[in-house]
Amino acid sequence: MPSEDSIRTALATVRYPGFNRDIVSFGLVKGIHIDGANVTVDISIATRDPNVPRQIHEAATTALNALPGIGQTRLNIEIKNPPNAQTGADNLPRSSIPGVKRVIAIASGKGGVGKSTVASNLAVALSRSGARTGLCDCDLYGPSIAHMFGTHERPYQNEQQQIVPIEKHGLQLMSMGFMLDDTSPVIVRGPMATKYTQQFLRQVAWDGLDYLVLDLPPGTGDIQLTIMQTVALDGAVVVTTPQEVALIDARKAVSMFEKLNVPILGIIENMSYFICPNDGNVYHIFGKGGGERESKRLNVPLLGQIPIEMSVRESGDEGHPVSLDDPKTHPASAAFHDVAKKLIAAVPTS
Repeated sequence: MPSEDSIRTALATVRYPGFNRDIVSFGLVKGIHIDGANVTVDISIATRDPNVPRQIHEAATTALNALPGIGQTRLNIEIKNPPNAQTGADNLPRSSIPGVKRVIAIASGKGGVGKSTVASNLAVALSRSGARTGLCDCDLYGPSIAHMFGTHERPYQNEQQQIVPIEKHGLQLMSMGFMLDDTSPVIVRGPMATKYTQQFLRQVAWDGLDYLVLDLPPGTGDIQLTIMQTVALDGAVVVTTPQEVALIDARKAVSMFEKLNVPILGIIENMSYFICPNDGNVYHIFGKGGGERESKRLNVPLLGQIPIEMSVRESGDEGHPVSLDDPKTHPASAAFHDVAKKLIAAVPTS
């Protein structure tokens, strides 16, 4: 006779399509009902992609029918729409995070493309435009925002038991880097990682933000899926470099957002070119035109091409993002401010 434990173990072999995590650990299994040898399982899925519930139904049915002594199996799958931005009195969408009007995710298909540098500088550029801006470092395992903003203050709780974000350079910041020493690793499994992420988003006292920028971990994993299923994102930006090996993974990130109905605001090509200070010649160290070709292939905007500059690296190491510098004298700063203008046009707050 099947038991609830054996049924959960079988269902734990069923992966959510496109991700490495199973439907049990994601909390999609809402009920298990056993009547002799017959089993009914209740599953709830938030998606607009009809292929997702079909694939889960087929995989779960196969897993259950393989159990010894199983009789008839029935799957009740509830299909819900993903969280949409709520509509306010002005008929404009509002995010589901208290204290925040708009949420923009910055993602990359792989590490090493400068995603956190882009996220930091875009947040600064949005703030310099006059918008109240916050930056949440969702990369629990490799947090870098604390270092890039030159502060290791410890956040505290207010009377409402909310975490008060750190303020620096006019931004509200939250990162696991504020909780740990530089040498302390974060050793948590997927479910705890997603719990910490939810705390950073919903239990932080974000104060009247026009934009909250999310610096997502690289890749397409648990944290990204949890955010997209529980937060009404107003759009996502994918960061890549020009070479094909980075573009391959950028396509995966774009596909992830499309599967979960998150609008793609565009692609940013980082480390696009190098201007030699000696002769003024332009060198395309990582190739030329990859981001532009990919944006056309995917039919999404190319928001900007960020040059390689020593000042970008130095500014990040010194805790002074380059977007704080005058765009008229710093090409990288100018590029970030130009992208920020395009984002404001694409995702207005009023």
